[in-house]
Amino acid sequence: MRSDIVHPGADKLKYEIREIVTVAKRVALSGTPVVWENIGDPVAKGEVPPEWIKKIIRDTLQEDQSFSYSPTKGLDETRIYIARERNLEGGIQILPDDILFFNGLGDGISHIYRNLNPRARILGPDPAYPTHSSAEAAHANKPHMTYRLDPEKEWRPDLVDMEKKIRANKNIAGILIINPDNPTGFVYPQETIRAIVALAKKYKLFIVSDEIYSNLAYEGSGMRKLASVIGTVPGIAMRGISKEFPWPGARCGWIEFYNRGKDKNFDRYARSIVDSKMLEVCSTTLPQKVLPKVMGDPRYYPYLAARTRHYEERAEYAHGILSKIPNIIVHKPRGAFYMTCVFRKGALKKNQTLPVRGDLKKFIESCLTKASLDKRFVYYLLASTGICVVPLSSGFNSSLQGFRFLLLEQDTDRFKKTIHTIAKAISDFAKS
Repeated sequence: MRSDIVHPGADKLKYEIREIVTVAKRVALSGTPVVWENIGDPVAKGEVPPEWIKKIIRDTLQEDQSFSYSPTKGLDETRIYIARERNLEGGIQILPDDILFFNGLGDGISHIYRNLNPRARILGPDPAYPTHSSAEAAHANKPHMTYRLDPEKEWRPDLVDMEKKIRANKNIAGILIINPDNPTGFVYPQETIRAIVALAKKYKLFIVSDEIYSNLAYEGSGMRKLASVIGTVPGIAMRGISKEFPWPGARCGWIEFYNRGKDKNFDRYARSIVDSKMLEVCSTTLPQKVLPKVMGDPRYYPYLAARTRHYEERAEYAHGILSKIPNIIVHKPRGAFYMTCVFRKGALKKNQTLPVRGDLKKFIESCLTKASLDKRFVYYLLASTGICVVPLSSGFNSSLQGFRFLLLEQDTDRFKKTIHTIAKAISDFAKS
């Protein structure tokens, strides 16, 4: 090409959660069945959406208007429903016009970062969720900036580190929290969110709170949404139905703008996000029409409560097994369906391996040139046992060495076998 057509931040776009699938398929071709512990899709892992939700979707499909465009911001009746439910929870009150729908939160995340001034940075957690960290790094064409989630303190954010980063980097304009967190399952205590809001107010920042798993927080977790404590600070909350219904293929998410009127610059930024969505016309209509009917059904929240109890039971079992291994740090999650193990310093070394057949071992080693040590463990775990997890360092833009796995397996015996196999692999890898 006579001109360079590649965006300067293109190399920052990484999503190892799906990239590892190519390696896993090569393992499957060798005759080793793959246990998919990488992608958080409840349906793919065997959860069956309730028949009553399916019926609502079928009935809604009979409505001609479900085939039409929706307004750019989203269906009026759906945004009215969400605003009313949000306001009943207490905290900041919003209007339907403060809500904007997207084709999944991935679409919303893309809009949030690409409409930022390239010099403006968003400070996010470490470990980071790659859709956020990649999009933020690509928009700035610089490495993603992070604050520490401390595995020695049950993944609580290091607020001292957060403020230090904010003071040192004048281009930081916002703070990202993911609550409940992915990949750790940590739920931010209300006092922690208040402290982050106070920092945002002190340094004139806005807050982005990804709350896609907010209705999958475990009982007694203390889950509180940003709206309950944000006060007068500008903010954006992000939600969706992918994990809740569960209906990830619907690609339906939305954001809620808070305190647009409190800051002219933030209001202009919010308008730019709406304007950029307008260029796409609108988001998919069917899931928007379904949303109030499902969420407003008296069976909905008891259904979610049963699911979260199931995830918590899985977390209890996994923690009971993995916490006995001296080489790792592992905490029980408080929400969502992910769990993260961190290797202690010195546990990983360059030449550690697990038993792998000859040709496949050559392939795995070819994939590990200059790879991090936790990626080495993950790839050997995959080749040796077929279990496909995600390395923490490259998969979640983290300074820590570890891996994330799922709590979604529906078959109890299969889930227990997977956990025991992971535990044995960690011990064997350390001894190799």
